Order: sequence, then structure tokens, then C-alpha cells
Amino acid sequence: MTDKAALFEKYADVALKIGVNVQPGQPLVIQSPISAADFARVLAKRAFAAGAGNVFIEWGDEAFTRIKTEDAPVEALKFVPEHSVKLMEEYQQLGAAFLQIYSPNPDAFTGVDPERMAIRNKANASALENFKNTMMKGDVSWNLISTPAPEWAQKVYPELSEEEAVEKLWNAIFSATRILEEDPVQAWKEHGSNLHQKLDYLNTKKYKKLYYKGPGTDLTIELPEGHKWVGGSLENTKGVEYTPNIPTEEVFTMPKKDGVNGVVRSTKPLNYNGTTINNFSLTFKDGKAVEFTAETGEETLKKMLDIDEGAAFLGEVALVPHDSPISNTNIIFYNTLFDENASCHLAVGSAYPMTLEGGTAMSQEELAEAGANYSLSHVDFMIGSAELDIDGETADGKTEPVFRNGNWAF
Repeated sequence: MTDKAALFEKYADVALKIGVNVQPGQPLVIQSPISAADFARVLAKRAFAAGAGNVFIEWGDEAFTRIKTEDAPVEALKFVPEHSVKLMEEYQQLGAAFLQIYSPNPDAFTGVDPERMAIRNKANASALENFKNTMMKGDVSWNLISTPAPEWAQKVYPELSEEEAVEKLWNAIFSATRILEEDPVQAWKEHGSNLHQKLDYLNTKKYKKLYYKGPGTDLTIELPEGHKWVGGSLENTKGVEYTPNIPTEEVFTMPKKDGVNGVVRSTKPLNYNGTTINNFSLTFKDGKAVEFTAETGEETLKKMLDIDEGAAFLGEVALVPHDSPISNTNIIFYNTLFDENASCHLAVGSAYPMTLEGGTAMSQEELAEAGANYSLSHVDFMIGSAELDIDGETADGKTEPVFRNGNWAF
């Protein structure tokens, strides 16, 4: 076995044992772009070795999706076959775990009409709404990982040949995901324990507000009563531990839907469905983004915030120290899975019910009453830097530092 093949197996094992934590006899669904076919097959082989009862692979092709988005009649963009929705729901009913290889080309949809993109995105989100809700509630185990697509690799390393760029991006991914450690699975368990120490502190403090100050940012975020900080590994509703993102450096909770006021500026590009939105700013009033600007991708940003009523409200508040493994690479990955774990970030769109005490057992109406936002979408964007300060306000009105100069203040 070559060194690269051994690293592929280690990466697969982390995704399977730490990510979805596949259980004996459990089915596994792998969602993969065709560019990642070789690694998807490694995942399948290692999944059976880990005891999976069955493995299914659902393939995707960005190039075809672009062709369809550009050339298909509008009615075709609105149509999602019922059998494709029922298939995902059947996998859920089988108790499957879901492992997605997320490796988008950051420029896959550059130049495509944002209106046609929005029609397609909303149709897909609406059709899969129930599927998404069960995942966000933690009813099933799921995980995102990435492998280098050639176009993505050359976006990150434009000075290199395609082969060199892919090789270098693989090395960066292996480093960021602890695959180069002697025992990556054990390294992830130790990392999860470290994240849980931060969670314990924040969940003891129960801050009622967070105050963000940085270049272009002056934002106040209220946190709802009963909010809960989570991160690293989570527990699904069956009590099985899983880790949604590999890599992950974040701890996160939900904001109070109508309790966000002020302005926030992005610090990294956002790749949204194959279009880059860069140097953008959002102004919030009573929770809603009422103004926005962007140096590039402004029309796409507008469509992103207009998917439905909840798309312009925050659903997630996440803390990541600037001095962390991915941030310290000084690489802009143009991939939210990596860039969000190099930076404090927020998300517009739906809140995770698991970030509210008792939230996974609540109805949508009960969650809304408790202060949670709901939307068909959930889009993370990065706001952290070495100049970001965050203060927390306790229940008795005392203000104390949470972040200073981009890093933990405790």
C-alpha cells in the first residue's frame, strides 16, 4: 500500500468512526461528486470493514447542474422528482447515516443568472425540507468532509499546475483534519474533549448578550433563554455520538431571532453554491438583515437573503479562535467547511434545535416562540479576525471578555 493510499484509509476511518460513527449493521449513504469517485469507493470499502450493513452512493455533477441551470426551461428548474425525495426519506427510515463529500468548484456557477440559481436552489430546498429538518434536529448522524476537486485546488493555488495544486490541497486537508497524527481517531477524541471544556464554560455562564467589535463590525446579539452551546461531537436522538464536520474548531449556539442589531462585515470570501460573495456587510435591525453591500456577488447575496422570510435572520453564532490550526495555515480555502473553522462566523437561516434546551422535542411553533429562527436555508459566513473582540453580558448585567484580539479571553 502506498503512503497516499494509507492516508486515504486513515481519512476514511476518521469520517466513519468520528464523523458519522457508523454502527454495526447500520446503512450508510455517501453523497459524492463524480470528481471524488475514487475516494468515495475507499469510504465504501472501509465502511463495510467497520461493520456497515449496507452502503449506497448518490452521485452529483456540478458541470451538469450548471448546464441545466443555464439552459433548461424555468419549469424544469422548479421540478424536483418525487422519487428522489422519497429515496432520501427511505434512507432515513432505514436508520442510515449520511456522509457527504463536499468539494465544490468555487467558480462553478460564476456568470450564471442569479435569478435562475435562486429558482433552482429554492425548489431543491423546499422539496427536501423534511429531510433537512430531521438532520438539523439530530435524528440522524451526518458528516461533511472534503476532497480536492481540480478546479477548487487551482483556485486555492493558482500558481501551480493542476496536479501540483491537487497534491498540495490534499496535504493541507490531511493537516487540517489531523490525518498526519500517529493515531488520527484518538487525536480527534482528544480534540473533542478540549472543545467540550469551552462548552462547559459558556454553558455555565449563560450569557444573555454578546457584543462584537472589529473593523466594520459593531453588532449586538441576544441569546434566547435556554440556549445551549454545542460543538465537536454531538449526540443524535438515539444517543449515538457523531461529529457533523471534519474538520471542526467551532462551538456554536442560536441567537434570539429578533435580538440582533448593528452591522457586521465579512472577513473571508463566501462561496455560495458556486458563486463567490466577497467583502460584504450586513446591517441588522430587530434581527433582520435590512441592508447589505458586497464588493462582488451582491446580486447573489440578495437572492440568498430572499429565499424566504427567515433567510435574512440569523440562525447560528459560532466562536473559533484566530489562533487555531486552520487559521494558522493562512490559506483561504474558498470552501466554507474549512474557512468557517478558521474564523468566528455567523449563519443566516435556520437555527439548530439542538442548540436550545429541549429543542429537539419541540415543534416549529414552539421553537419560534422560544426565539429560534426557521428557514429553508442555512448559510455560514466568516467574520473573525485578529482584531475581533467579543464581550458577554451575564444575567445580572455584568459585561466580561469572551474574545480579545480574535482569541479566547478565558
